[in-house]
Amino acid sequence: MLNGRMPQFPEPYWRDSVKIPSFPKLTEDIKVDTAIIGGGISGITTAYLLAKEGVKIALFDASNILNGTTGHTTAKITAQHDIIYDELINNLGEEKARLYYKANDEALRFIKNTVRENKIECDFTEEDAYIYASSDQSISKINNEFKAYEKLGINSEYVTSIPLPLQMKASIVMKNQAQFHPLKYLTHLVQFITHAGGTIYENTTAVDIDNGEHPQITTRDGHKVTCNHVIVCSHFPFHDLYGFYFARMYAERSYVLGVKTKKDFPGGMYLSADNPTRSLRYTMMNGEKLVLVGGESHKTGQGIPTIKHYEALEAFAEQTFGIKEVPYRWSAQDLITLDKIPYVGHITSNHPNIFVATGYRKWGMTNSTVAALLIRDLIMEKDNPYHELYSPSRFNADPSVKNFITQNIDVAKHLVQGKLEIVHKKPEDLANGNGDVVTVNGQRAGAYRDDNGTLHIINTTCTHMGCEIEWNSGDRTWDCPCHGSRFSIHGDVIEGPAEIPLKRIEAE
Repeated sequence: MLNGRMPQFPEPYWRDSVKIPSFPKLTEDIKVDTAIIGGGISGITTAYLLAKEGVKIALFDASNILNGTTGHTTAKITAQHDIIYDELINNLGEEKARLYYKANDEALRFIKNTVRENKIECDFTEEDAYIYASSDQSISKINNEFKAYEKLGINSEYVTSIPLPLQMKASIVMKNQAQFHPLKYLTHLVQFITHAGGTIYENTTAVDIDNGEHPQITTRDGHKVTCNHVIVCSHFPFHDLYGFYFARMYAERSYVLGVKTKKDFPGGMYLSADNPTRSLRYTMMNGEKLVLVGGESHKTGQGIPTIKHYEALEAFAEQTFGIKEVPYRWSAQDLITLDKIPYVGHITSNHPNIFVATGYRKWGMTNSTVAALLIRDLIMEKDNPYHELYSPSRFNADPSVKNFITQNIDVAKHLVQGKLEIVHKKPEDLANGNGDVVTVNGQRAGAYRDDNGTLHIINTTCTHMGCEIEWNSGDRTWDCPCHGSRFSIHGDVIEGPAEIPLKRIEAE
């Protein structure tokens, strides 16, 4: 149970602080040049770029635009993606590591220029980005990463102090990075798209793609969208039989508190090299700094009760800054590829008219912009230096083989554990506002008793590949520990790869 200082339900500051336009549901068959599935930063930026090229586009979202990972980000615009460049040099070579940095640095500059040229009011500020080590064990990671920065020519500095009231032993700073309000930025791009003749449809779920010279999307309501190109930006590729993405990525959740602090936040963006991770930045809310305290990553559907992650962040914020108020809390889900570089490009080598963008590993502000620029160039048949680096068809033997085996052994373990679990709790054991795995009619089930005492019971077998889902107490959802699908208390799909809702159960 929450302690009373945090909000009862998760709600991101971004969505609560801006008016997001709404759009109709698709109710007829249509034809367009390019169809884009997914209304987050990837889909909207791609639609914006193609609309500028004069391409007739239609964008579809299964629920509402800007309600997925983009609406739940910390919105750091940076090429500093945790401790990554030393690893990329060791695994992929210096040339590919440099390309990865350049791609994300260019994305940062694209966002900066778009904000400036269009005079977008989106709280954009340039900030230095720090990674810091608080323990002796992490100093070597910081040192090696700084050496990688020097090899790659990254504008950076090694420092032994940071402007935060934290114990730290070493830190590296990537200069001139940025932060913004992502939804204020993207709602401006949405306005451009519609003014340029593009169409946007909400509550329109794509369920199939018929491949061919002119691909055809089928929606859940049976309508057809015929086009020259399809771009799948739905976080997890909903049509994952093309490329078996569910076996080549895994899902992690992380958590954020929006905190009004007693001590002033000095500015800058911060990330700890130690575990559990701590992420810090601020945004302005009604003339006052709202400090975003993030971290506590774990595999979706696995680990301790998720409310404990929020509580750990609250304790850290109290100890570091002192808390006046916690008006917001939320969580996000991110997908991680085998070699930690996103999959962007043709969904497979055999599908030249279908594109995908996924696997941003928590760094979606720049990687999504890289994806949009790259896919625009592929469709417009322009050269792009990052095509091979991000290609979904690539395979880097090290580390991909090891990670493929590790992740799929983990999937198999949770599949078996869920089937063998002995459940003793019954629905009548649940207090109001609580959910858990229970026994109903002699079978494993999931039950949630809402604040009015009404029970909502679902079958706990994930409709993707049959793993047993687990209760997420922090966000009041049902999460799959195998491939990261998430479902509401009613069994509706919140995030894929699952496409079919969970079955509802009536207790005898």
